[in-house]
Amino acid sequence: MYEKTFPNKRFKHTLEFLNKHISTTNTILDLGVENPFSKIMKAEGFSVKNTNGEDLDIDQSVFSTETPDVVTAFEIFEHLLNPYTILSEIKSDKLFISIPLRLWFSSAYRSKTDMWDRHYHEFEDWQLDWLLEKTGWKIVAREKFTHPVKKIGFRPLLRYFTNRYYIVYAEKIK
Repeated sequence: MYEKTFPNKRFKHTLEFLNKHISTTNTILDLGVENPFSKIMKAEGFSVKNTNGEDLDIDQSVFSTETPDVVTAFEIFEHLLNPYTILSEIKSDKLFISIPLRLWFSSAYRSKTDMWDRHYHEFEDWQLDWLLEKTGWKIVAREKFTHPVKKIGFRPLLRYFTNRYYIVYAEKIK
């Protein structure tokens, strides 16, 4: 997935946001298989366990067998058909989600070679907020940020000042 580029700005921003809201003493269940960012979290001292590649739209048993302090879902909800069920099944009290925002100048991403690397949802910020509210989460903090690319063209230019990512820290409403 990161053969040619590595999203350094996104990873740096995400790590700063995480460090701002939790400590390394918290245990984390990171949705999705081990990836470059879960390795960064581990290198920073976080105790991170990833899911095993199961299709979370169908199998949410990980939420019954794991009891982490925090669940992270970085760049995964846009790939899922049914994020509502997953958000409803999470037992942890703390949740971090980041998503790429829907952009008016770009269609939904779809890899032609990798079935798992496709976006079913292209969220606007209010849609994720509403989804969290409907599944019993209260947003504590949120940020949007850009992600410029080093290419020439109209769309790459727009990426310099159009927010591309949305990150949220939420807590379960008791």
